[in-house]
Amino acid sequence: MEFTKMQGTGNDYVYVDCFKETVRDPAKTAVYVSDRHFGVGSDGLILIYPSRTADCRMEMYNADGSQGIMCGNGVRCVGKYVYDHGLVDKDKRTITVETLAGIKTLELETEDGRAVSVTVDMGEAALTSRLPEDITVDGEQYRFVGINVGNPHAIYYVDQVDSLDLERIGPAFENHARFAPDRVNTEFIHVVDRKHLDMRVWERGSGETWACGTGAAASVMASILMGYTEDEAEVALRGGKLVIRYDRESGHLFMTGPAVEVFRGSIDIPEEIYYD
Repeated sequence: MEFTKMQGTGNDYVYVDCFKETVRDPAKTAVYVSDRHFGVGSDGLILIYPSRTADCRMEMYNADGSQGIMCGNGVRCVGKYVYDHGLVDKDKRTITVETLAGIKTLELETEDGRAVSVTVDMGEAALTSRLPEDITVDGEQYRFVGINVGNPHAIYYVDQVDSLDLERIGPAFENHARFAPDRVNTEFIHVVDRKHLDMRVWERGSGETWACGTGAAASVMASILMGYTEDEAEVALRGGKLVIRYDRESGHLFMTGPAVEVFRGSIDIPEEIYYD
């Protein structure tokens, strides 16, 4: 199977061009390629298909094989891939991508014929909790704000993010009964000032990732609703920075960040995955 490894602010996926390739069992393939010791190593698998309603269609699978609805960093890299690899006309700077969360519109910034930065219209955010809501996790009391931006998120505000032991505490937040049966993505946010947030994220199905685009968008929306930030804020993640802007007229969130191709390669997929 031919693939391209790409990352957006350190949120890395294996991308497969399904204009050319066939992936018979995406869930099992995602588990296989995501393994950082025995596979390619990634936060998951993203497949790029033709679409009848957009320039292309994106399917994403987490590292545990579960299918995701939307990935903000992933969709930026999809936009870069279809532009850089000639799947859309080189004169285009606006690209549409079909996802399970609807069609996303991307604006590309290019240099020397390649996309280097992408702005995504993330659409409207929906509040899914009280503002805020109390919760008990592993016997500890917390407050969170629930926001859905294509994916469900729970945002917690903390004094600092660097010393959090997410490998220990993350699963309890992800699998809390409040969010059953679908689980939830969990963001831990430190408000630096009204235009800057620090963030770490525990993603359902993947564990801690170095960035989460929908999570950054959800965190800024939650912070606006809580009165902590302005309508545009920079979110600092382990893998880099994203800028999130809330447009009050449309009610949409816009995310701007980098998209980087790391390398291309091929990997043999075991027959039991293809033919089980």
